[in-house]
Amino acid sequence: MTAPTERCSRCGGGGSSGCPRSSKPWFRLLVLLFSVSSLPAVSGLVEGLYCGTEVCYDVLGVTREATKAEIARAYRQLARRYHPDRFRPGEPGMEGETTESAQTKFLLIATAYETLKDEDSRRDYDYMLDHPEEYYQHYYAYYRRRLTPKVDVRVVILVTICAISIFQYYSWHSSYNEAINYLVTVPKYRIQATEIAKQQGLLNRTKEKGKNRRSKEEIREQEEEVIREIIKTKIDIKGGYQKPNLSDILLCQIVLFPYYLTNYVAWYVSWVYRFTICREEYGDEEKLYIIRRFMKMSQSQFDSLDEHNKQTFLEKKLWIKENFESYRKEQEEEMKVRMATDPRMKRYRRWMRNEGPGRLTFIDD
Repeated sequence: MTAPTERCSRCGGGGSSGCPRSSKPWFRLLVLLFSVSSLPAVSGLVEGLYCGTEVCYDVLGVTREATKAEIARAYRQLARRYHPDRFRPGEPGMEGETTESAQTKFLLIATAYETLKDEDSRRDYDYMLDHPEEYYQHYYAYYRRRLTPKVDVRVVILVTICAISIFQYYSWHSSYNEAINYLVTVPKYRIQATEIAKQQGLLNRTKEKGKNRRSKEEIREQEEEVIREIIKTKIDIKGGYQKPNLSDILLCQIVLFPYYLTNYVAWYVSWVYRFTICREEYGDEEKLYIIRRFMKMSQSQFDSLDEHNKQTFLEKKLWIKENFESYRKEQEEEMKVRMATDPRMKRYRRWMRNEGPGRLTFIDD
């Protein structure tokens, strides 16, 4: 009883006035520790995640340090015993097991093996065992892995490229057929194709008798098909309506990319050597290439131009930067004059001044 008295005298309260206040914090700390110790412990084993309330390592009978080979060996041994096709009630070591319990056990074994054989899944499971309090994150990691499609990204990319390539080819083929259908109706090309067909003896109508006699509609359809085929073979369509080529689709472009890159590097080195180092004069092909680059046109767009226009470019020496700038300014001035003198543009400007787009009204039928 002397110790409390001495402690009270040090508090300076003279008796029991100071000691109760100094003992309250310690009392509250003890109550808090007792309350925390009485709470149920947070468990990392949650029903519905991985092996549920069982530890996957214990299900397979291995330790957390087991290798993939040891895990696979343990799984095979247990699968031979509990597999529904191999399970036999009453076997040694299987006393008390029924077909239903063995099947449930086998599903648990398979789940444990699926969890531990994959490195990423095993890493997530070990993290759950070490950090049981982060159960929301465990739910997210588990279901994200289960719901993510197990498809190789390379397969997805390959299928996408193939689909785009097929769409490209059929789209270009449709555009080419539209161009042919239009050219068949143009009198200039139709007359030329008809003359060629007559010279080749494809339109010589012979009198047919008996069962082989065809109707006028059938003869007309055959003639149209002959003219169409001649236009296809004799007219070289360029630009966006040219004949589709398999080497132009995306899949072939990707496959042949190393070949194209090698050719481009060789061409560029040759260009620098010939025209920069050796100071050779440009040929017509090189001149047209420089002009096309100045005009910022693709190869297909430039090929669709008339040969007369290309010859005009060469005559004006547009591969020289100064000449091309002067030509471009002349074209812009001509365009301005043409727009100023065009009656349609005049009507449009008059309409803009008098009414403007804000006064347009649409009447529904």
